[in-house]
Order: sequence, then structure tokens, then C-alpha cells
Amino acid sequence: AEATTGAEKQPNKLERKWTFWFDNQSRPKQGAAWGTSLRKVYTFDTVEEFWCLYDQIFKPSKLPGNADFHLFKAGIEPKWEDPECASGGKWSVTSNRKANLENMWLETLMALIGEQFDEADEICGVVASVRQRQDKLALWTKTATNEAAQV
Repeated sequence: AEATTGAEKQPNKLERKWTFWFDNQSRPKQGAAWGTSLRKVYTFDTVEEFWCLYDQIFKPSKLPGNADFHLFKAGIEPKWEDPECASGGKWSVTSNRKANLENMWLETLMALIGEQFDEADEICGVVASVRQRQDKLALWTKTATNEAAQV
């Protein structure tokens, strides 16, 4: 019988749970309200789950045109109607080069789940939007009037 040495890999827990969302607006139904195509995909709380999800699914280069990926703190929906976002604001960066969006998205995801932002509690999540003319990355914050968090 083999002795266990405690070398079994324990998952690397994150500080909080995060949820990936997907929104495909490429074929909106006539008269459909905004947000009807928004889907919660998966909630995770380990580094290993993050990398599995990112590698398999959540790369902007895999998105069809007019679609969005969202990564938000668990319990917060990527809608301005969510109480956590209702008084919030957002920082946006646009790019007309797909490689830029891919890099910005990954760097931002790692900074979020690694709690690297000074005002981490003020951040709701991030959205990667793929569009025909230019792509956009938007960081959503809880309080638009909180200047410390907006800088």
C-alpha cells in the first residue's frame, strides 16, 4: 500500500466566488427586452476551475460577432438593474485589434480573481464585447460617485 504524503493537490481557493455569463445578441428576437439573451454559465471559486473554463470557453476570439462574455462577482448580475450595479459606473477601453482584446481580457480576469485592484470591493465585474468594427472591454464599478474607486 502506498503511503499518502499529503502531496495530493488541493485546489487553490480564490477569495470569493465569480460567475461567467454569456450574452449573444447576434440574433435578437423581434421586440425582445434587453437581457433576455443573457445566460449564467458557471460559478467557480478555484484557480483550477478558472483556467479550465478560460481555456475551453471564455476567450473573446471564440465569440461570434455581437456577443459578450461577462465575469462578475457571484450574486451580482451583469445588469444595471442589479442593486449592486444600480449606482455604478464603468471604465471602457476599445480596440480594433482582436489580439488586444484577448490580452486585455485575460489580464483583467487574472487581476480580478487575484484581488489585485486596490478598490476590489468596489468592482462588480468586467465585460468583453466583440463587435464588427471594434471590440470593447468594460470594468463595472458599484459607485460612480466614489472618486477613489474611479481613478
